[in-house]
Amino acid sequence: MRLEDELKQKSFKSPYHRMIVNVMFTGNWLLKELSCQLKPLGLSSQQNNVLGILRGQYPNPATLGLIQERMMDRDSNATRLVDKLLEKGLVTRCQCSENRRKVDIIITEKGLELLKETDNIIQGLEARFKQINPEEATLIGELMDKIRDRS
Repeated sequence: MRLEDELKQKSFKSPYHRMIVNVMFTGNWLLKELSCQLKPLGLSSQQNNVLGILRGQYPNPATLGLIQERMMDRDSNATRLVDKLLEKGLVTRCQCSENRRKVDIIITEKGLELLKETDNIIQGLEARFKQINPEEATLIGELMDKIRDRS
């Protein structure tokens, strides 16, 4: 469905204005789809993002700073997210042996198993985009990268 129909808006000020609104609308739509599917697993999209970062580091530990800099939503409170995951037994946290001011965070086996379920959710989302071929998906990704390019 066209953006104009979705938002019940006749037109936009410019093609760039339409693009900005469309990127935000589509991003919100995707995030809502993901959040709805993660909810039965007891995860938020930010918690899932932290688990994915920790899986990428596994078996090595990660610090809160590393997690924060790799998160998709950099405004998220990494400490609070890790605390929630700790309560659920999905991560462990311990003081770094070399630097007592640092905290090491490692994903648990339970966390790794849960990510297998969330991987299936992501695959399900990917399957919803059959109308876009791989070349178009690559182009969309490259255009999104270009939007964020500040050089």
